[in-house]
Amino acid sequence: MITIRHSIERGGGDYGWLKTHHTFSFNDYWDEKWMGFRSLRVINEDFVAPGGGFPTHPHRDMEIITYILSGKLEHKDSLGTGSVILPGDGQRMTAGRGIRHSEFNPSTTDSAHLLQIWILPDKQGHEPSYEQKSFPEAEKRGKLRLIASNDGADGSVKINQDAKLFVSLLAPGEEVKHTLGAKRHAWVQVAKGEIELNGEKLNQGDGAAVSDEALLRIRATKEAEVLLFDLA
Repeated sequence: MITIRHSIERGGGDYGWLKTHHTFSFNDYWDEKWMGFRSLRVINEDFVAPGGGFPTHPHRDMEIITYILSGKLEHKDSLGTGSVILPGDGQRMTAGRGIRHSEFNPSTTDSAHLLQIWILPDKQGHEPSYEQKSFPEAEKRGKLRLIASNDGADGSVKINQDAKLFVSLLAPGEEVKHTLGAKRHAWVQVAKGEIELNGEKLNQGDGAAVSDEALLRIRATKEAEVLLFDLA
């Protein structure tokens, strides 16, 4: 079964320095039908204006992944981490018992386009931590590249949940396949372009909840960047 969450149906708003689209209920946007999917709680598509950003704020008990589509974002946190997140990077922050951080677009000319992803952890009270790795375009071109997992497989960043995040870059006509294990579910998010998921058309910004499907076929009908979550 595939349930499509169309881009146009998402919540969000335009705050000048930030334009945001919420796939699931978040902040002032509430839709009881879309509170998340399995352990996946938040997918926010953000456009941060030059010089704009999120001032220091707290988080607890959440696995937070930032995936940059274009531009860059400067991260600082209460662990002493200071980094710049670039397109292709896998960045994970375990909020655990509590962490404070800020994120700003350091560019004076270019917007930052990103997906902010929250995954519920397997338990509360983890030690706060931070991890960031670069995943070159060649590793994602025409294939599904694992960038986050609960065991750090294949050099992915490690998250505290039985979940995997894959990313793929597809040229028009290219197809990737993914087999779901027994009692596994998936969420497919189209970050850029246009695809067909088992024959269902998804455009940029669309997402799809997948259950009771043994095999996923993702075929690009336009140049596409796709995120695939494999979830318990």
